[in-house]
Amino acid sequence: MAAPSEESDRVGPSSGPVETALVALEADSDPGKQLERLQELMGLLREQRHRETASKQVFQDIQQILTKSSHEVELACQEAGRLVCLDRHLQLIAECFRCLRNACVQCPGNQGTIRDLDLIGTSVKLVDLFRKRNVIKQESQLTAFRCGLQFLGNAVAGNEASQRILWKDAFPDLFLACLSYPDEKIVTYSCMILFTCLNSERLKDLQSRNMTIALRVVQAYEKQADAEWAFLIISDYLLKIPELVNSLYAKLSHQERVTLLELMIAKLLGDEPLTSEDTAAFLSHAGFVASKFKENYKSVLKLASVRHREDEEALTAIRLLHALCEMSANCDLLPSLQAFPGLLETALETLQMTHLAGRQTLNVFTTSPCVRGHWDISNPVAGFKSHLIRLIGNLCYKDRNNQDKVYQLDGIPLILDSCSIDDNNPFLNQWAVYAIRNLTEQNKRNQELIAKMENRGLADTALLKKMGLEVKQQDRKLTLRSTRKASGG
Repeated sequence: MAAPSEESDRVGPSSGPVETALVALEADSDPGKQLERLQELMGLLREQRHRETASKQVFQDIQQILTKSSHEVELACQEAGRLVCLDRHLQLIAECFRCLRNACVQCPGNQGTIRDLDLIGTSVKLVDLFRKRNVIKQESQLTAFRCGLQFLGNAVAGNEASQRILWKDAFPDLFLACLSYPDEKIVTYSCMILFTCLNSERLKDLQSRNMTIALRVVQAYEKQADAEWAFLIISDYLLKIPELVNSLYAKLSHQERVTLLELMIAKLLGDEPLTSEDTAAFLSHAGFVASKFKENYKSVLKLASVRHREDEEALTAIRLLHALCEMSANCDLLPSLQAFPGLLETALETLQMTHLAGRQTLNVFTTSPCVRGHWDISNPVAGFKSHLIRLIGNLCYKDRNNQDKVYQLDGIPLILDSCSIDDNNPFLNQWAVYAIRNLTEQNKRNQELIAKMENRGLADTALLKKMGLEVKQQDRKLTLRSTRKASGG
């Protein structure tokens, strides 16, 4: 018995809605009617049951319309007079992409058929044509461009074979163009595709073949901070390669550097703990950030001048310090920072410089003693002194060598003298308590120094009490004791 013909299989009584729409699509040669049939087909392909029953012929017919309309677009780009007749073809292209986009959702079979028909390669070429031919000004062109990227994203989602094809066809030119395109949605969709395709091997391509793509991802996120796909690319992939991050940092503007540092901080503070791979990368990041802070810490003093309140190098140094605080709060990263040459000395010198600057003239470093319950968000150094004391406290945690360095550099009196109420430095006293505790833990010389300071009137008794400390004389010796009850944590 002969097998039923393809035609009888598609139009017989058992034909489904998709096949019925397909027959109607084939019967119409008028672009307007084709658009209506494509819209009907697009609606059907939103449902899983229709996607799963779609035949190869569905995609072949869509490919035929897409190819013909693409040819018209190409001709129109060569002859300016034909641009006025282009809108209908652009609408057909957008609708073809919508059909293909819907057909790929949770349907590996359709993804495979689309890949085998080389619809990925065809679509990449068409999208590339859109971004090259700026002579096309219709809104329908932008819509078709966006729909094409959406389709490509769905075509490769969860499908390694399709990802390989797209990467071969699109890397690096399509990503380079789309990531810097002046339309936010184009940038978003290209980030989605890039994130979907990335793996450890392709990440090496970004590092070795075209680092500009990584650069443009960071720039895209800096311009559009709610761009989730760009965030995921940086957080889940770029931050895993310290060498790439170091090279990127050198090419970024100061504002973009701030953005990259904020993403590092977000990774450290995220709900998910760092993996062993993340920790290995951040050990390198910690050293890099520490070296950059040592290079740029003096720039912060520029902010004391009204003329330099927006100095970008100084603002970058502030964010470097914030990143160091969060890194040093991580038990896996702390030892490397405690041992980093000159970091503790730099933090103490910065605290001394800014402390003196705030006393010499009225400026952003001057203590604001009024208690308002909030700090001046226009102050570029809000929280800076708190961060410095927090970092010093972290670096001295169970580290006798660093405790002794602070003693030798007269850092203990400086910390105590810096800890008056200051609305521009929230939690300053709390971080000072923490720093003094870490400086005096199992360190009698540091304990004795603070006790002698109080006995000579050099340390503020009220401040020590706020810190939960008091000086007691016993057996003709002064000792520093905690007035707080021991508690867990």
